[in-house]
Amino acid sequence: MTIDNKIVPFGKPMRKHWMFDPLYTPLNHGSYGAYPFPVREKRREMQELNDLRPDSYIRVRQTEFLRKSRAEVAALINAPMDECVYVKNSTTSIATVLYNLNFQEKECLIYFDHVYGALENGIVSLEEHSPLQARKVSFTFPIEESELERRFRETVRQARDDGLRVRATLFDTVTSSPAARFPFELMTAVCREEGILSIIDGAHGIGMIPLDMEKLQPDFFVSNCHKWLYTPRPVSLLYCPKRNQHLLRTQLPTSWGFIPASTPAEAFSAPPHPKNPNPNTLFEHLFQHGATSDDSAYVSVPAALKFRREVCGGEEVIMSYCRALANKGADIVANALGTNVLQERNLKPGQKSRIRDCSMNTVRLPIGFVNEEGYKPDIPGSWVTLSPKEWTRAWVYMQRRMMGDFATFVPIAPYGSWLYVRVSGQVYLERSDFEWLADVLHEVCREVADKKY
Repeated sequence: MTIDNKIVPFGKPMRKHWMFDPLYTPLNHGSYGAYPFPVREKRREMQELNDLRPDSYIRVRQTEFLRKSRAEVAALINAPMDECVYVKNSTTSIATVLYNLNFQEKECLIYFDHVYGALENGIVSLEEHSPLQARKVSFTFPIEESELERRFRETVRQARDDGLRVRATLFDTVTSSPAARFPFELMTAVCREEGILSIIDGAHGIGMIPLDMEKLQPDFFVSNCHKWLYTPRPVSLLYCPKRNQHLLRTQLPTSWGFIPASTPAEAFSAPPHPKNPNPNTLFEHLFQHGATSDDSAYVSVPAALKFRREVCGGEEVIMSYCRALANKGADIVANALGTNVLQERNLKPGQKSRIRDCSMNTVRLPIGFVNEEGYKPDIPGSWVTLSPKEWTRAWVYMQRRMMGDFATFVPIAPYGSWLYVRVSGQVYLERSDFEWLADVLHEVCREVADKKY
């Protein structure tokens, strides 16, 4: 199947380009992403080239394909190609950065509540295997950006008062659960002012929100291309400006690109010797050859970008549609359930929510949640209040109903005193999909309230 070279209407007409089961309603793009037929064709073409002549492909041609792919994705985020490499996913990318920072005694990493759970596990593991001390900035959504900044600066001050060197800070572009746009631009600037390395988890970033590395100037930025950029799974972009490339000496696991500690910092981004057939710098080469794996997703990125241009109309058109649909869809679900969408308090008429300025929104369900075992107050407005044990059983039931009986899925999780659902906007969805979802959630929530789980 080839690209039509014409703009296809968004919504259900767009689904002809995607590989979904026609009986399935794909409402959870935010978790695993999805990619269209033309991108699958390109990936299979690359896999076949690899299989035909493995040595020629892996030793020579893969470098050519990767450089073309990295050049296109670098242009998308306004960054030099030799500051952009590929890693398997954002979790691995962040783990690679944190491992390479080689934290010493009295060095501190600060991160925020709502960090992705796998990354927090990685931080705990790193504390167990290194002198790292981590501090968390506690907060709940909604929160004013000025208050979030105040809490961050206070955490930095307290760590320094305790004799720690605050070396780096980890934060999101868009948090996963609950889904909310994080003020990453502000926090990057604050880190720069405080002399702290900024590490941005943009797992929900590229393809969802506009990104400009020249303007943002983070110290490290990672983003999953397979979530919102229509690439196969898994492929993550790792951006590291030249000023920090000397800090990254190994990928995980350590492999052929390893750079010994004795290597001078200026050698990392220096151009290769004219007689060297490998056109990559040391930094680029570091991430070129790792453990044997199928890297066809990496070289499929240009096909995804072509699809986005020629079929969907380009980045701005895609992002605007998905953002507007996520906001409208969330409102439809909230209105049907008699609840609300997570956003700032006391928004003025016509004022746009910063938290909702992305392609995922978080909607409160009419189901309360209490952490205290055995204590079950009636939360006003809730159809039922669940304890943690009840929630676990209800969650299994809700998953089974959605995936098995309704052939769809949306993430549901407790947050504070309520259960919330995350909705994602995408070009193959339309208003009617969310009207249908509202009916499904109404039915499933009523069944939970009636203790059918």
